[in-house]
Amino acid sequence: MKFLVTTATVVFAIATTANAQFKCPAKDGQYEDPKQCDKYYECIDGIPQAKLCPDGLVFDPLIRKRNKCDQPFNVDCGDRTELQPPQPKGVCPRLNGFFAHEDPTVCNKFYNCIAGEHTEIACTNGLHFDEFSGTCVWPDAAGRQGCKQTLNTLKDGFTCPKEGQKDANGQLVVHPKYAHPTDCQRFYVCLNGVEPRDLGCQVGEVYNEESQRCDAPENVPGCEDWYKDDPAQPAKPQKKNRK
Repeated sequence: MKFLVTTATVVFAIATTANAQFKCPAKDGQYEDPKQCDKYYECIDGIPQAKLCPDGLVFDPLIRKRNKCDQPFNVDCGDRTELQPPQPKGVCPRLNGFFAHEDPTVCNKFYNCIAGEHTEIACTNGLHFDEFSGTCVWPDAAGRQGCKQTLNTLKDGFTCPKEGQKDANGQLVVHPKYAHPTDCQRFYVCLNGVEPRDLGCQVGEVYNEESQRCDAPENVPGCEDWYKDDPAQPAKPQKKNRK
């Protein structure tokens, strides 16, 4: 009697052999493969069935919920270093996960891939994407090379100074402020030292660069008469050049 050996028969035989090599614990449940981080076994009545996490995710035996597949940066795979072959789609190296921009010089953008569909996300200005943590971090922490420097410029041409600003103790100010060069009422704030914001004091006050806060005009040299020419309409003061 001859037996017809089909592809399905071979696959079933291989899967059966692989399952036979894994011994289920006494308690039914899901258990990690000892070598492959995105592979696990579903044990029912002591019989193991090999399964794979969606491409890009890995198995975390410590998760209490039913779905134990998670992002690689959330899971300690230990010696489980093997992974299933990637299934790239478009800009996604794998179907699921957070991945750096395909242009290695673009460090402030990354992709969130879900089932092969991607969404481009930009980091907060001044930060770089780090694949090891799946988050945006300071450039020094990301350690990426060849990144383009992105300068954030307001409509009036202001950009945050590269050298930053230090306080009286010589410590770098996280969100430094700078006086506007021609408008006593306005000032700039550089968020994290790199992202500029154009702000203004309330009517009747001017920005005091020395105290780094809004103040009465008489306390700021050169701005004493800022509201003098328009006392009847203080909400719309006439602009003057700072001396």
